[in-house]
Amino acid sequence: MKIADETNIAKNAIKMYEVTSIMKPVVFVSARISKEALQLLQEHCTVHLNDKKGTPLTSAELLQAAKDVQGLLCAFNDRVDRDFISQATNLKVISSFTAGVNNIDLQAATEHKIIVTNTSSAVADTKADLTWGLLIAVARRIVEGDRYVKREKKGQSKPPGSLNGADLVGKTLGIIGMGHFGQCVACRAKGLVMPVLFYQRRQLTAEEEKELNASYATLEELLQKSDYVTLHLPLTEETRHLISAKELRMMKKSAFLINTSRGPVVDEKALLQALQEKRIAGAGIDVYEKEPEITPGLTELDNIVLTPHIGGSTMGTQKRMALLAAQNLIDVLQGRRPRHVVNPEVLE
Repeated sequence: MKIADETNIAKNAIKMYEVTSIMKPVVFVSARISKEALQLLQEHCTVHLNDKKGTPLTSAELLQAAKDVQGLLCAFNDRVDRDFISQATNLKVISSFTAGVNNIDLQAATEHKIIVTNTSSAVADTKADLTWGLLIAVARRIVEGDRYVKREKKGQSKPPGSLNGADLVGKTLGIIGMGHFGQCVACRAKGLVMPVLFYQRRQLTAEEEKELNASYATLEELLQKSDYVTLHLPLTEETRHLISAKELRMMKKSAFLINTSRGPVVDEKALLQALQEKRIAGAGIDVYEKEPEITPGLTELDNIVLTPHIGGSTMGTQKRMALLAAQNLIDVLQGRRPRHVVNPEVLE
C-alpha cells in the first residue's frame, strides 16, 4: 500500500471519529416544557418536539415521532405502552415530566433495559400545599361560603350556624403513603398541633417518627382513628381501589378524605355513595378514577371540593419539573445515574 493511501485512510478515520464524537443523541419531547429546560436539552441533544403544541399524541403518533430516538421526555397523558417500547429499539431512557408513571409500561421498559425516571422531588411541596388547601377548604366549607356570597345573597350574611365547619387544631391526621409527599404533608401538621398516624410498607425510624410527630398504624387503625385521611400513593395493582366501600365504612362519620395521589386509588362510586349517605363528612379530590371524566353525581354534592389535577400546577414547580426531567434524560444518555430512577433494577 502506498504511503499516500495510508495517509488518506488515517485522515478519513480521524474525520469519522470527530463526527461520531460530536454527534448528539436524538430525543423527542412530547410535553410542553419551559424555555430553560428546552435550552438545557438542546445543549446536549438533538431535540424533536411535539408539533401539536402540547396536545397529547395518540399511540400511533407517538410511535411515528419517537420510534428511533434514544430518549423520550413524556407527559402524564402520553401512553407509553409495550407496543411502543418494543418497537423503539434505540430507546435508552423515558423521562416522565411528572411524578406519576402509571402511563408507562414499567415492566416492558425494564425488560428492554430502558431506564424510567420521574420528577417526584420537584413536586412534593406543591402537592402537599394543595393537600392542605383541599383539606381546609372542605373542612371549613370555604367553597360553599364563596358560592353563597357570590351567587346567592350577593354579600348578605348567612344565618348563624348554617356554614359551621370542622375544627383542625389537635385533630388526628392519617397519612396513607409516608414517602416524600406524605412527609411534606406531615411537616405542615405541626403548626396545627395535629398528631399523625401513618400507614405504609416501610416503617420510619424512631428519629423520623419523632421529627414528624407520627406513629405507625395499620390501615384499619388509621381509618378508624383519623379525623382527616390523606392519600399519597403511586398507582399499582396493590393500591388500586385501596379505599373502597369497606374502608370508607371504617372511617368516622365526622372524617374527611383527601386524594392528591392517583384517582384509581379510590373507588369513586363507593366514595359518591358514602358522601351521599353522609357516612363520611366530606372529601377533597384532585385526581379521578377515569380522568378527565368524573363519576356522575360527585359535582352535585356540597360536601366535596374538586380540583382539575393541579397538584403540581405552580409556575415555579413546572419549571423545576421540566429542568429535572431534562437533566434526568441527559444523565442517562451521558452514562450517569439520574436523580430519580423508577426502575433501578435496570441499573443493577
